[in-house]
Amino acid sequence: MKKALIAMSGGVDSSVAAKLTKDNGFECIGCTMKLYNSDYSSAKNKTCCSLEDTEDARSVAYKLGMPYYVFNFTGDFYDKVIKKFIASYEKGVTPNPCIDCNRYMKFEKLYERAKLMGCEYVVTGHYAIIEHKDGKYLLKKAVDSTKDQSYVLYSMTQEQLKHTLFPLGKLNKNETREIARTSGFWNSEKPDSQDICFVPDGDYVKFIEENSECKIEKGSFVDKQGNSLGEHKGIVHYTIGQHKKLGLSFGKPMYVLNLNTADNTVVLGDEKDLYSSVLYADDFNWISGVAPTEPIHCKAKIRYRQSEESATVTVCEDSRVKVEFDFPQRAITKGQAVVLYDGDIVLGGGVII
Repeated sequence: MKKALIAMSGGVDSSVAAKLTKDNGFECIGCTMKLYNSDYSSAKNKTCCSLEDTEDARSVAYKLGMPYYVFNFTGDFYDKVIKKFIASYEKGVTPNPCIDCNRYMKFEKLYERAKLMGCEYVVTGHYAIIEHKDGKYLLKKAVDSTKDQSYVLYSMTQEQLKHTLFPLGKLNKNETREIARTSGFWNSEKPDSQDICFVPDGDYVKFIEENSECKIEKGSFVDKQGNSLGEHKGIVHYTIGQHKKLGLSFGKPMYVLNLNTADNTVVLGDEKDLYSSVLYADDFNWISGVAPTEPIHCKAKIRYRQSEESATVTVCEDSRVKVEFDFPQRAITKGQAVVLYDGDIVLGGGVII
C-alpha cells in the first residue's frame, strides 16, 4: 500500500483531499505545519494556521482513522518567507509570500519530511492538476477556474510533481463542500482563509515595523521629472498602481509609478503611465526542466487574480526571461510572479525584476 503525507490546514479543501486520498487506498498520515509563533498575530480566526485550525485538522484526521502530527517549521518559515517578505518591502518590491510558502515549506520542507517518514506522496488541497504524459509531469489548471491555484505552484519541479497529489483538481468548490458534508466534517461550511496567514488583519506595515530593525523613513513624492509633490510616510506604505491612501490631495487622481529606495522617493503620475509591454523575470523555473532555446508565443499572467494575456517569451543569455506582451499591461510590479501558460498547461514562472 502506497503511503501519503496529507498537509491539513483545518479547512474544507485539505480535509476532503485527505478523505479522497484515503478512499483511493493510500495509507495516510495527516499533518499540520506550525509556521509562525502566536505573537505575530492576535486575530488567528482569520488565518489558516491558528490553534483552532490545528484542532479542526486533528479532528478530521481522527475521524478518518489517520495518525496526525504537528510539525514545527517556524524557524524555516521565518528565514524563507517572513524575512524575505520584510526585506522585499524595504527594497521597494512587492512580494508574494503564498508562492514562497508553497515553494519552500509545502514542497521543500514537507516533501523532505515525507521522505523521512517513508511516504511516497505529499497531498495538498490545492486546486490544480498533475498529469503524466510522454515521460514528463505536467502542471495544469484546475477544472474550476474560479479556484485554480496553478499560478502559485509554478516553482514545482519534475521530481516534486512526481511525488505530489492534488485530489481536488477536477472538482469545483461546491462538490468539495458536498463531499465534506456527506462525510460528516463539521468544517464543511468553513470559509476560505483570505489573508496572509501571519498578517491576518492586513496591516503589513505594522507587521514590518514590529519585526524589522530598519526604521521606516519619510521621504518625498515626486513626479516623473523629479519635482517634489509632498511628503510620503515611507516606501513600505506603497505599491505600484496605488492611488488611494496617498495622504495628499493633488487635484487629480495620481498613481504610484515607481518606488526608489536609493533616494527614498515615490514617483507619481497619471494612470496611462502605468502601462508597459515588456518585463524581465529571474529565478525562473521551467516545469519541464528545460528552457526553450527559441522565442515562444504563449499566455502570461502577472497577478493571481488576472486572466492570461498573449506574449512572446525569450530566454536571455543570463537565464533571465524577457516577456513582451501583445498589448500593454497595467502596473507590472517588481517582486510579483509572471507565470506562463500553454492552454491549461503551466510552462513555468519567475519573479518580476
